[in-house]
Amino acid sequence: MCRLLAAAACAAGLAAIPGCQIFGFAAAGIENYKRSRPVDVAAEYTGLEGHTFAVVVASDRIIQSDHPGVTDELTKRITERLEKESGAAGRVPAEKCLRYLYDHPSWVAKPRGELARELGVDRLILIELIEYQVSDPGNQYVWNGVAAGNVGVIEAESPDEFAYQKALRVMFPDDSGHGPGDMSQVAVSSVLIARFTDRASWLFYTHKETGELKY
Repeated sequence: MCRLLAAAACAAGLAAIPGCQIFGFAAAGIENYKRSRPVDVAAEYTGLEGHTFAVVVASDRIIQSDHPGVTDELTKRITERLEKESGAAGRVPAEKCLRYLYDHPSWVAKPRGELARELGVDRLILIELIEYQVSDPGNQYVWNGVAAGNVGVIEAESPDEFAYQKALRVMFPDDSGHGPGDMSQVAVSSVLIARFTDRASWLFYTHKETGELKY
């Protein structure tokens, strides 16, 4: 009997709501579901599958001085992700690649095809980090993190030009007004590195994203 009364009360309540509002609630629910449901996003470049690769991340001296270790961390994370997800036949370990670059500082002037041959890979992924900051210059009181760069792929069979190129830019925090009292500089940098790693790696394999993704 109580269940019948509750059902009747619920029906009466719905009856009191105009039809357009009911449909509005339903539409909002559907939209929220679409935003939260993961969907497959195809790789933009599929040429890693069945081939060997190396990841080289470069940045200017200012970024290296202000944020030491960022290029090394990106090299390691992106190499590990692609080894796991891309279907490549093999890779040059990040540590070995970084050691080669340190031991051969003149690599920046070499033709990219020659660099790929010296590293012994079919695909050379070059990432130029052109911007990296956790706050605007001169304002250390408000976080405004940005990581931006260009991703390019050199194929051993046509080494004189990029087979693929893409510009990337990620930011954090997602809204303004946050400072050291809300989160540390290390936390801001950590999120930037993770987001840039995602965006750079996702170019090479099918992955899932949701409409709620903010980067």
